[in-house]
Amino acid sequence: MSALAVTCAVLVVLPLALVLVHLLREGFGAINLDFFTQLPKPVGEVGGGMANAIVGTFVLLGIALLVGVPIGLLGGVFLSEYGDERLNFWIRFGADILNGVPSIVWGMAAYALVVIPTKTFSAWAGGLALGFIMIPLVLRTTEEVLVLVPNAYREAALALGLPRWKIITHIVLRSALKGIVTGVLLALGRVAGETAPLLFTAFGNRFWSHQLSEPIAAL
Repeated sequence: MSALAVTCAVLVVLPLALVLVHLLREGFGAINLDFFTQLPKPVGEVGGGMANAIVGTFVLLGIALLVGVPIGLLGGVFLSEYGDERLNFWIRFGADILNGVPSIVWGMAAYALVVIPTKTFSAWAGGLALGFIMIPLVLRTTEEVLVLVPNAYREAALALGLPRWKIITHIVLRSALKGIVTGVLLALGRVAGETAPLLFTAFGNRFWSHQLSEPIAAL
């Protein structure tokens, strides 16, 4: 039975291994300086690169950070340090539901909020869609990390007469900073590979995007 289990595991992993070998063998030769510095060539022409998509991805992630991190961070602080048990339960419940929402639904939401009113695809719309996806992830991660900070830290600060907002910003958040940064990076990794939301929002662009109100390319 052990041999049978090992054989089944190998058979399951083998197609993935073959795909990875094929990608490395066929794709490694295409990685050169032009790939990182040039724009895509028209269909049928050899060469070109993905410079605009690389820059576009960083632009979209920057907008997503501006949208998702502040709201998620403040929400996590509220759940950990304020609120009552019933309200916190419903906020957690809502965040967990939003974590399970398909990414394309977030893309359609940003399409309705930004693309339709402005009548154009844009980096703003794409970044907003990715920011929406980040909010529940950052919120739940921040709360879990803040809960791990010992209550003795808070009690000692209260005994010294510090106001609550200083306790949170200077003691609780600093103690949990590494965990919060880790949660933000995980959320970024989650949204960096999204495709469906960007089809409805950023749309894509074969050239450089000079304004955030224009369609933008992404990896």
